[in-house]
Amino acid sequence: MNLNVSGHHLEVTPAIRTYVSGKFSRVTRHFDHVIDARVILSVDKLLQKAEVTLHVRGKDIHAECIDADLYAAIDLLVDKLDRQVMKYKDKTQDKPHDALKHQPGAES
Repeated sequence: MNLNVSGHHLEVTPAIRTYVSGKFSRVTRHFDHVIDARVILSVDKLLQKAEVTLHVRGKDIHAECIDADLYAAIDLLVDKLDRQVMKYKDKTQDKPHDALKHQPGAES
């Protein structure tokens, strides 16, 4: 997975970069078909904003979160993204159908 971390009105320090990459390892642990992720961290007055666009096969998943603390915003962002990725994974996996329901003459 390619991880691109950038900041608007904010300097992205190596500590922030390693924190973000450590948190995103949780997303790749649940779903490993992630092509790339673009994380944008920004500051607007007293609010810290973290947003991500995750490119997976066939779809782009976007999430954003605003908090007073940047690290808390990143944590909330990864939680949202993890839920969205798990939902996408469930939709794309083939679910086995109950063979008895689809047989002719089978009544329940």
